[in-house]
Amino acid sequence: MRIISLNLNGIRSAYNKGLLEWLGKQNADILCVQELKAQAADMTPEMLAPLGYHGYFHYAEKKGYSGVGIYSKRKPDNVIVGLGIPEFDAEGRYIEAQFGNLSVVSLYLPSGSSGEERQAVKFKFMEAFMPHLRQMIGNSPASVGGESRLLPQTAGSASNVSQPHMVTLKNSGREIILCGDWNIAHTQKDIKNWRGNQKNSGFLPEERAWLTELFNEVGFVDVFRKLHPELEAYTWWSNRGQAWAKDVGWRIDYQIATPAIAGKALTTGIYKEQRFSDHAPLMVDYEFSL
Repeated sequence: MRIISLNLNGIRSAYNKGLLEWLGKQNADILCVQELKAQAADMTPEMLAPLGYHGYFHYAEKKGYSGVGIYSKRKPDNVIVGLGIPEFDAEGRYIEAQFGNLSVVSLYLPSGSSGEERQAVKFKFMEAFMPHLRQMIGNSPASVGGESRLLPQTAGSASNVSQPHMVTLKNSGREIILCGDWNIAHTQKDIKNWRGNQKNSGFLPEERAWLTELFNEVGFVDVFRKLHPELEAYTWWSNRGQAWAKDVGWRIDYQIATPAIAGKALTTGIYKEQRFSDHAPLMVDYEFSL
């Protein structure tokens, strides 16, 4: 099973840069995308269901902002849209596809780089999301926030008719892969200029400690780091200066998984031969069949 995660920085822009042609050559079972920057009305048929993939999306209410999606070759058994926390669900940050005993999530954590107000939103999201992560990996049923939505089994989005309900994740023994832009570089190996960014959003001590808690205490696994414990490699580069040319980047895109499925990861890579956005695709091959 091959899973790819990519922050598109706008699906229309990424498609114009050749994303679809590239995807057709990757033999990916699942593609998780973030930062759609589009609403349902903006999506063309090939964006909704390209190359025979089933597509599912969580759009932000604000136009041209945020949004996540999952493309899969196999039709999911269930698709869950949102965390059931209205203020975050309005920004289109979480979608989960369930395939038998496996859950694959496309996630887009808020960025705090624009100022203190958005950093406060980011911290609030992290505080609300950690109990959900603990419940996902635990053996007790989880109920998060208020309402969330289950999509009908057709390619589509939250704009489809769907019945709001309390989502209870009965994840006893479930395998989970959380793909996406987490907007946090965990360690000094995950950011080129770590010394100069210790007071900047994305590398704050509190953010890094939150990921450490997720890995060391909760028990999730950073799949890339498991396969490459020492490799300094990045998935995002600022558009300022010569960051891309000089490889002054950040590793803020992850596939974070429960231990058993993480243990089935065979290879991983960051694709840099073409650029579809300011992020690079993160690819992982698992010894697993959907």
